[in-house]
Amino acid sequence: MSSEEISRLPYLDEDLELEKRVDDLLGRMTLEEKIKVLAGKMFFFTKTIKRLGLKSFKMTDGPHGVGALGTYFKKKTTYFPVAICRASTWNLELSEQFGQALAEEVRAVGRHMILGPAINIHRTPLCGRTFEYQTEDPYLNSELAVAVVKGVQSKRIAACIKHYVGNNQEKWRFNVSSEIDERTLREIYLPAFEASVKNADVWSVMACYNKVNGVHGCENKDILMEKLINDFGFQGFIVSDWFATKFTTTEGCMKAGLSLEMPYRNVYKKAKILEALKSSQITEEILNDRVRRLLRVMFLVGMFDNKEKIPEGSLGTPEHIQIAKKIAEEGIVLLKNENNILPLDISQIKKIAVLGPNANKKFAFSGGSSMIRSIYEVTPLAGLKNKCKNKIEFVNLPSEADVAIVFAGLNHSKNMDTENSDRLTLDLSSSQIDLIKNTVKNNSNTIVVLLNGSPIAMSDWIKDVPAVIEAWYPGLEGGNVIADILFGDVNPSGKLPITFPKKLEDSPAHKSERTYPGIKESINNSKPLKKVFYDEGIFVGYRHFDKNNIEPLFPFGYGLSYTTFKYENLKIKKAEISKNDKIEISVDITNTGNRKGAEIMQIYINDCECSAERPPKELKAFKKVFLEPGEKQTINFELDPNILSFFDPKSNKWIIESGKFKVLVASSSRDIKLEGEIDYIE
Repeated sequence: MSSEEISRLPYLDEDLELEKRVDDLLGRMTLEEKIKVLAGKMFFFTKTIKRLGLKSFKMTDGPHGVGALGTYFKKKTTYFPVAICRASTWNLELSEQFGQALAEEVRAVGRHMILGPAINIHRTPLCGRTFEYQTEDPYLNSELAVAVVKGVQSKRIAACIKHYVGNNQEKWRFNVSSEIDERTLREIYLPAFEASVKNADVWSVMACYNKVNGVHGCENKDILMEKLINDFGFQGFIVSDWFATKFTTTEGCMKAGLSLEMPYRNVYKKAKILEALKSSQITEEILNDRVRRLLRVMFLVGMFDNKEKIPEGSLGTPEHIQIAKKIAEEGIVLLKNENNILPLDISQIKKIAVLGPNANKKFAFSGGSSMIRSIYEVTPLAGLKNKCKNKIEFVNLPSEADVAIVFAGLNHSKNMDTENSDRLTLDLSSSQIDLIKNTVKNNSNTIVVLLNGSPIAMSDWIKDVPAVIEAWYPGLEGGNVIADILFGDVNPSGKLPITFPKKLEDSPAHKSERTYPGIKESINNSKPLKKVFYDEGIFVGYRHFDKNNIEPLFPFGYGLSYTTFKYENLKIKKAEISKNDKIEISVDITNTGNRKGAEIMQIYINDCECSAERPPKELKAFKKVFLEPGEKQTINFELDPNILSFFDPKSNKWIIESGKFKVLVASSSRDIKLEGEIDYIE
């Protein structure tokens, strides 16, 4: 068929309805061509079908920028702050802007899909990919995921949420079975995936390496076909994590719903699929559905449309850099500020001592698949020098300085914040702890700035240090932003999306070897099966700390500011509600300090009496409020009564029981400012 003949075919008619275009193209494909598109080539591409003008669907790593591996290290792109930093902004508008900018960069490097956002729940602070994930809380996770997906797909680039599901550790990640009960799956680990489908129509989902309740993610019919496709209504395509089909079967993956095997053929080899069809293990109807899902996304990203109708791509633009900078400004968290040592007054300081292994370290080009070849990266030391040029002298000895700043934390080396290995300890290295202790001995004005992507224990040194800043891995403008926060040009407004425990044993996943990293079970001298048991159930993160009355080092939702806020006048419109009502709440908040700033108002719900065990409180709404000094705003929330529900595994549905619920208005999960009550009546 000539190119002119191809151009007149119905599937190339941009005015034709999407599903008709998909059906037309599918109907023209031979069985061999259908099989051909179900597996990748060249690590990030699908195979072409020249006869039909079907080009290669191209993917790239993420999730905090275009991954270097996905462009074969040929492109320099914008290094955005990592996901845990973005989550610390609690700013949904900013997450959507990030998604749009990310999509523009994906388009600019000639790709159609970003492998992100990564939305696995923070279960253990030791997980090597905690920095890539957003939060321990399912509601915050859902809201952030939806915002990013909407942003990405608004530019006709496919988002691929990952890793579905129960991929909460890197140790044994290829073959461990995450043993998770149904209620815990529904309430903790699935909500962000479900919300991304129902509220953002996400176009792709990546199946995980690990098993879930004994079955590998890529052939797990329960989590893929039953939950994702049938229950949530997912219309896009499922792609395997890279090499995740190694221990699976052709018929298992096909029946479960897997459309694309990456990066190469294994279970979707032509001979294996033909044999499965011949032996009736699968039907051509099943095969057609898997191909149709992939084709549908190819149309959505514009692979068959005129270039003039496709959003343009761009790399490293001032707008993208500004978004990256804004995420860092709003995501960095002020953890401690004794005697208001911060912000520093540049006119009152003559000498600064800058110490620590992370002072002049760059982080973009490391970490595993999320590594980025950044267009540039400002280190903390460079940012300070930019800020203090010709105004402050830099010295090496803390005893000679007015202020000492220690840049400590982690990096992306093995057994730190990186793919394919977990951390071995919650503590900083002994050399860093010694450095902090010695510095504060020689200079009482010591500030510790942490650059890391997961919680750190601080009990050994924090009582002696007057100020601590959690800077995460703050992206290409990170050094400049840290300097702006230290000197008060930016008022910190980030709040923790994860609980910082005092010690590892306080965390829900660390009660025994059984709960992390798991145990090996041998049956009849066979190869040991590795299982990790989610025995804590729904009590993940702050839910666990609240239930067991464990004092965290820093609680979920916590973060300080250079100004102060007053909460007052909580009003709940109706004291009694039913399923047809909205829960309407209003709260007044005032900036009572002398600096403009932002506060994150958090709404938690407590079910006062329930037939099932429930957490003492659960986050159900939040709002980031920007206020000038002295400014007062009334913040309104309108909540669906379904937020009161819990999942009942016996009836296999969400239910709300009649009774009283507390409405808690908070500055963090451990700082309740106002309290009200509603009565739910069936």
